[in-house]
Amino acid sequence: MASSPRSPPEFEISRQSRLLAALSKKVIDLDELRMLAAQGVPDGAAVRPTVWKLLLGYVPNDRALWEQELAKKRSQYAAFKEEFLCNPMEIARRQELEGQGSDSAGNINNGLLHRLEVTKEEHPLSLGKTSAWNQFFEYSEIMEQIDRDVKRTHPDMHFFCGDSSFAKSNQESLKNVLIIFAKLNAGIRYVQ
Repeated sequence: MASSPRSPPEFEISRQSRLLAALSKKVIDLDELRMLAAQGVPDGAAVRPTVWKLLLGYVPNDRALWEQELAKKRSQYAAFKEEFLCNPMEIARRQELEGQGSDSAGNINNGLLHRLEVTKEEHPLSLGKTSAWNQFFEYSEIMEQIDRDVKRTHPDMHFFCGDSSFAKSNQESLKNVLIIFAKLNAGIRYVQ
C-alpha cells in the first residue's frame, strides 16, 4: 500500500517552520541547519540569505554576534574596494595630495600629475611589483573576462538584464565582488 504524499504547500510550510525554528535559537546548531538545508531552502520564509551566510561561515552561529560581524565584513569589503578597484591614476593623485598636504592644488593640473613629479614606481610603464600601474595591467585581462561574463549572466532575469539602473547596479556589484575575489585569490585565478 503506497503512502499518500504530502501536498507540496503543506510540505513547504513544514520545512519553513523547521528552518525558522532552527534560526530562532540564540546559538544555531549548524549540523541541524545543514540537514534542513540539504532538502532545499524555500523562498517563502525569506531565510535563504541567512541560511547561506551561516552555512558558508560568513556569520557566526551565535546570533548575538551577527550585527558586529556584519559591520566588520562590510568595512572589510569597503577597504577591499578601495584597495583593489581604484584606478592607478587616482592612487597617484591621492599619494600626491597626501605628500603635498593642503597646498597641493598648485602642484596638480586638472587632476593630473606634472610629468616631472611622476616617480619611477608611479609611471604607467613601470614593471615594479609594487607599481599600482603594473598591478592594474596584470589584472586587466581578468577584469575584461569578468566584465564579459557578468554581461552574460542570466540574460533572462530582470535582476541582471537590460539597461535599467537596477540591472546595471547589480552587474557592477557582481563584477566588483568577482574582481576582488580574483585579486585576493591569485593562486586560484578567475574562471567562469
